[in-house]
Amino acid sequence: MPHAIAPDGARIAYEVRGEGAPLLLIPGQANDHHWWDPVVDGFAAAHRTIAVDHRGTGDSDAPDTGYATEAFAADMAAVLDHLGVDRAAVYGTSMGGRVAQWLAARYPERVGALVLGCTSPGGRNAVERSADVRRSLASRDPGANRRALLDLMYTPAWLADHPGPYTTLGDPRMPAHARRGHLTASARHDAWDALPGIAAPTLVVHGADDLLNPTANAPLLADRIPGARLHLIGGARHAYFEEFHTEATPLVLDFLASVPHSG
Repeated sequence: MPHAIAPDGARIAYEVRGEGAPLLLIPGQANDHHWWDPVVDGFAAAHRTIAVDHRGTGDSDAPDTGYATEAFAADMAAVLDHLGVDRAAVYGTSMGGRVAQWLAARYPERVGALVLGCTSPGGRNAVERSADVRRSLASRDPGANRRALLDLMYTPAWLADHPGPYTTLGDPRMPAHARRGHLTASARHDAWDALPGIAAPTLVVHGADDLLNPTANAPLLADRIPGARLHLIGGARHAYFEEFHTEATPLVLDFLASVPHSG
């Protein structure tokens, strides 16, 4: 995979598909560009998609430092610089949505339109997952931990019809220090004070039954970002963008098409 060079010298890998206005796709915590594999073709049919491996994942470097959502946003800007993309639409989900918040806030000239999926503003104003969910994810049994995560990502009916493999459960090649770094980056994210300064037209999307990143965070984001639109997908859990792609992908594409010069 090709690489861009981050401000601290780390190599950030990315994959480009399709043609058209650029669309930067930012994956979730501890995941690389494969997070988007089940749906990327739907976006690449209309856009030049740029799917990134976060530092510490995939073919990107895994340095000891730089694990913070604001620093990840600088990594994303470096990828756009490397590709000669002055302005792009940005779609971030889960931790990728946290990164996208900083990208839009700190590099407003680079973001023509913003989609925030299944994410949170972070900090004291965010709605935290329940103690039961935290306990289920803290199991020392890898099998139990995996089952808990799958249950938070997808509905039982979808899992029954889709036995895997799954692309949203984390990059198994990540070194331990990078995995810890991603966990810390998500936990310490707090863009609350920066959100009112986001100028890009924004769509907030969330599964109505998301317990991993509680759905109540979606209206918080939409109310905090000027002019943002909110769409909840009924019956969807955290990985709404995959399981409910027949609703979610056209929703995002229609939004992007409605924003003049979004990329």
